[in-house]
Amino acid sequence: MVVHSFITEEHKLACVAAIQELVAFPSVCQEYQTKTPFGQAIQDVLEHTLVLAEKMGFSTYLDPEGYYGYAEIGQGKDLLAILCHLDVVPAGELSHWKTPPFEAVVKDNLIYGRGVQDDKGPSMAALFAVKSLMDAGVSFQKRIRFIFGTDEETLWRCMHRYNQCEETATMGFAPDSSFPLTYAEKGLLQVKLHGPGHDCLSIEAGSAFNVVPAKATYFGHLLAMLMAELDSLGFDYEASDDTVTVLGISKHSKDAAEGINAIVRLAMGLQKFVRHPAIDFIANAIGQDATGFRLFEDVTDEPSGTLSFNLAGLAICPSKSEIRLDLRIPVTADKEKLVGILTEQAGQYGLRYEEYDYLAPLYVPLNSELVSTLMSVYQDKTGDLQSQPISSGGATFARTMPNCVAFGACFPHTEQTEHQENERLPLDDLYQAMDIYAEAVYRLAGKEE
Repeated sequence: MVVHSFITEEHKLACVAAIQELVAFPSVCQEYQTKTPFGQAIQDVLEHTLVLAEKMGFSTYLDPEGYYGYAEIGQGKDLLAILCHLDVVPAGELSHWKTPPFEAVVKDNLIYGRGVQDDKGPSMAALFAVKSLMDAGVSFQKRIRFIFGTDEETLWRCMHRYNQCEETATMGFAPDSSFPLTYAEKGLLQVKLHGPGHDCLSIEAGSAFNVVPAKATYFGHLLAMLMAELDSLGFDYEASDDTVTVLGISKHSKDAAEGINAIVRLAMGLQKFVRHPAIDFIANAIGQDATGFRLFEDVTDEPSGTLSFNLAGLAICPSKSEIRLDLRIPVTADKEKLVGILTEQAGQYGLRYEEYDYLAPLYVPLNSELVSTLMSVYQDKTGDLQSQPISSGGATFARTMPNCVAFGACFPHTEQTEHQENERLPLDDLYQAMDIYAEAVYRLAGKEE
């Protein structure tokens, strides 16, 4: 197999510049902020990206409601989709950033900024990879369509609308995970547990469903007792005159077991002094084990590993309470059985189950044309014959269409910093990903004139 080299220095520089332009848009979901579905910044970055693609030679389309857009090149009845998203999670603790989160800064051969790894950087790597094929005179036997979603970090309403209005791809990939490729993704279940309020508690902790909360703050008359209990438990916290903030370690929900959940630790600290269903449920039924073992016992399968269970948010006020949960369910596990257990256990604490969102698992056979082609490209370009296709607890847009997988842009050696402060991507990894994407699209859809 001939291995090509399409990427030039000009493409690399243009890609970095485009990433810097996109990161400057603080495209965090802000529903109902304007007439756009998810906020003006998301609408602006979507329109900017389509203008950029049109200048590169793609034809473009913007959904009139602002849910999605796409950029297309090529011809033929078959459609190769490259599934991207332009929204990002919140910046987190600003004081922890070395550089402004919404200013993509190149430093020490790294590019920093919210979205450089998830998913603005990889999206641009793939886009400029296809531009390199266009510049090399490659023609395309399939249509190549970059689909730009706008609420991947929340409820995927962008892709729900896309699938209602547009054609399904023949095959595709999402540059929103890791190399060599992800052929199986766990089911994603997001849940709210509703309960009563509390006259003496006011807690609002956690941000996005897919982030392990790193901070949880309490203010009230129990400060001294809470600090003593946290000391006894060995939990880290920060204190001021009127607040105690329990500290954890943020991770993506798919890797919840690698983080430290500040909300769980706050509930464990408060349990001695406060009787409330949400506090009791978190401290006793969930605990610090982020596999859900206390609730479900062991939930593991061979293709995709162990269940991931993240307590993403807690809200308590005088009138009501709400627990927000994010579960990544192994591909062969029985979702309805797990829901039944969770509903029954929550009910014992006086909490009511509500399913907030569910995404079915992804599985593409290892011997498929798509997987075998992408694996051969990765191996030819890297020389890595040891790494195998992987399963993941992450949820990518690949699962929104049949015959799609997640493909890059992080390498096995890349430090994964998505959803964290100081999100960053090595430039060498970015350029190598561009090279891989160019070869992949060439083999799947292109031929030389």
